[in-house]
Amino acid sequence: MAELNIDQLRKSFLSGNILWSDHIHRRFQERGTTRDDVRNVLLNGKIIEQYPNDYPHPSCLISGTAMNGIPLHIVVAYKDDFITMVTAYYPDLDNFEKDLTTRKENKQ
Repeated sequence: MAELNIDQLRKSFLSGNILWSDHIHRRFQERGTTRDDVRNVLLNGKIIEQYPNDYPHPSCLISGTAMNGIPLHIVVAYKDDFITMVTAYYPDLDNFEKDLTTRKENKQ
């Protein structure tokens, strides 16, 4: 499977071909994020990880900022011109380097 392309994801989003998962709605409530925050990340952020073998559809991790300027990550899946908003979270230094885009190596 080919990697997801940020321009195609943006095109689908702007065309209204969006599915919002129940999971992301729960995270909105838990984390105080909004659809506007997710929109800002998708339209202005960058893909930092690809998950081509995700089930049920390939997905990727996009890094950007919430409307308040705080770094925010979103996971989106894509299939047949539809983008599914999977989750949104604030990255932390436990899992990411200082740049908040490079995942730390697992220390076993």
